[in-house]
Amino acid sequence: MLITVVVFIAILSVLVLVHEFGHFLVAKKLKIKVEEFGFGLPPKALSIKRGETVYSINYLPIGGFVKLYGEDEAGSGSVRVKKEKTIIKDQSRAFFARPVWQRAAVSIAGVVMNFLLAVLIISYLFSAVGVPVLGDKVVISNIVKNSPAAAAGLRNGDVIVSIDREKVENPNQLISKTKKHLGEKLNLEIKRDGQTRALQITPRKKYPSNEGPMGVTISQDIKTVKYPWYQAPFLGTREALYESWLIASGIATVLYQLVFFGISPQGVAGPVGIAELTGQFVQIGPYAVLSFVSLLSLNLAILNILPFPALDGGRLLFIVIEAVTGRKVNRKFESYAHAVGMAILLSLIALITVHDFVRLFTGQPLLPKIQ
Repeated sequence: MLITVVVFIAILSVLVLVHEFGHFLVAKKLKIKVEEFGFGLPPKALSIKRGETVYSINYLPIGGFVKLYGEDEAGSGSVRVKKEKTIIKDQSRAFFARPVWQRAAVSIAGVVMNFLLAVLIISYLFSAVGVPVLGDKVVISNIVKNSPAAAAGLRNGDVIVSIDREKVENPNQLISKTKKHLGEKLNLEIKRDGQTRALQITPRKKYPSNEGPMGVTISQDIKTVKYPWYQAPFLGTREALYESWLIASGIATVLYQLVFFGISPQGVAGPVGIAELTGQFVQIGPYAVLSFVSLLSLNLAILNILPFPALDGGRLLFIVIEAVTGRKVNRKFESYAHAVGMAILLSLIALITVHDFVRLFTGQPLLPKIQ
């Protein structure tokens, strides 16, 4: 339990810090003033000022933030309104005074960093651990009693090399060949304990629907392939894009079912649910935990790019509106929109957390237990 808590906090810290560091790094590079770099959400627990930036740790470990000077009137300490005129000190370093492309770059930097973190982890796993892929061997995993397979002397673990001199590389080949020759004697070449053997089998014409003509259960072998370090980043990027597409599709399906059919989303987890899943991955091993981190990082990236106020995608939306219309969105309106969006997001997190606790107390699993 203690290990799970420690790993969960470590994972959350890494994901948040990587995300916020993206905003921080791009803002600093563009010489936009960063007022605060915060881990967690207020109230503030600890803070220290270095140069012009305050670095803080907050009591609610469910997020983080980078407060940019002039980002909006609600969050910018040096922006004030007097006689309907906004007076800004050092306007050239204010976020809202920067060109559209710079504000867009800062807004999406966190999402990009989370995506790159996932690519880095996946690439490492592809190179150091390997990827399970289907092999070219067809293996017998079960034999029915009193079946043609049993009569022919086949055993569990036998590898089917060929059937009537036709090489077998996948289960469909064996099934297709067998069904074309029901009631006929077929020559099998198998491998058992490293030795090649020849057997004969006659697939039956009449057989129970759950057994098949031979009376065997077959499967394709799984092998682990490790990729060279120079190939892994390209394959890791492709895999990260594919997983991102699956995540985005899943979110779209959940929202569609919720809005149009009122179906409660299943398999959605808050901090408690994620902590529970962390425990399962910890039991499997460190590589499984790394894989889980990459998945969470991609989830964080996809969720943050959604065009909802208070999220990175929400801020980007207002910037796009400005770019299209040629007019800035009223800063007060944008500030209020982000405040309302944050309230809605915190409420959703609270509801999901309550649901997670209820599910835990009633013994309902979030997902089938990982083996």
